[in-house]
Amino acid sequence: MTRMTARLSVTAVAAATPLLLLPWTAGSAQAHGAPTDPVSRVYACSPEGGSANRSAACRAAIDANGAPFTAWDNLRVAGVNGRDRQVIPDGRLCSGNLPAYRGLDLARRDWPATRLTPGGGLTMTYASTIAHTGTFRLYLTKPDYDPSKPLKWADLPTRPFAEVTDPPLTNGAYHIRATLPSDRTGRQMLYTIWQNSSTPDTYYSCSDVVFAGGSKGAGSGTGSGSDSGAAKATETATASPAPASPRPARTGAAQPSSGTPNAAEKRGTSAGATDDGTPVAEATRADAGPSAPLLAGGAAAMLVLTGGAALVLRLRRR
Repeated sequence: MTRMTARLSVTAVAAATPLLLLPWTAGSAQAHGAPTDPVSRVYACSPEGGSANRSAACRAAIDANGAPFTAWDNLRVAGVNGRDRQVIPDGRLCSGNLPAYRGLDLARRDWPATRLTPGGGLTMTYASTIAHTGTFRLYLTKPDYDPSKPLKWADLPTRPFAEVTDPPLTNGAYHIRATLPSDRTGRQMLYTIWQNSSTPDTYYSCSDVVFAGGSKGAGSGTGSGSDSGAAKATETATASPAPASPRPARTGAAQPSSGTPNAAEKRGTSAGATDDGTPVAEATRADAGPSAPLLAGGAAAMLVLTGGAALVLRLRRR
């Protein structure tokens, strides 16, 4: 009877083990995050991107990629350690120079975009499936940015207009608040770098945005393309569920907006079309976090383990 019990115990464990190795269980340990508002290219063109996924730009990106952007939350590069401009080449900023995301680097004027207001408040929703410590740096392309050309480091100011360290993960997302530069018009790129301190990874994302009153193509602002309006707004918090209180802003720094989105911030999630007729991304879920397959996979694995353990105990009692 002891041999039979041992044999059945091994059989139950062996039956459960392959289920734990299926993609939807392993994937949760390899997926992390991306902006959903203002919507990033990788999220807009993912299966979860809604109508944006069916836009001409996303179809072209998927074709160039050779595969759908299912792993929208896994665009990361290890070992960069702040050397972004040395490691990621010009023209590959949106993909992080990763072949699996090369379709995101297509230079087009019709990417799904989010409306923003010059000088207005921004509340970025950065969905994350796993909490990490680290620093978010937000850059906005210079006033003379041309979206019909590949994005280069020279298109971005040297300093970010906002920098936030260790914001809390709330309802499956980081909420990063800042004030936008006031000298941008038309179509621009919001470029986000998330450098982890809890892992060696750095995440890159491109969010196409359109500022009110802009031209149909590139931004038509009269700025010099310097770091005008690019002061740091630094917020340090612990990874607790409760929102953290921002530090007093440094002299000349942009103040983060209040915790309640104002009219300008809400406009960033409205659906419709931009002034140049290209699609504006649909409103994204504020609680965008782990996808249903990941959650379902984890729950199923737990059920299998629980059932297997119960079976072993029952057989032993016999």
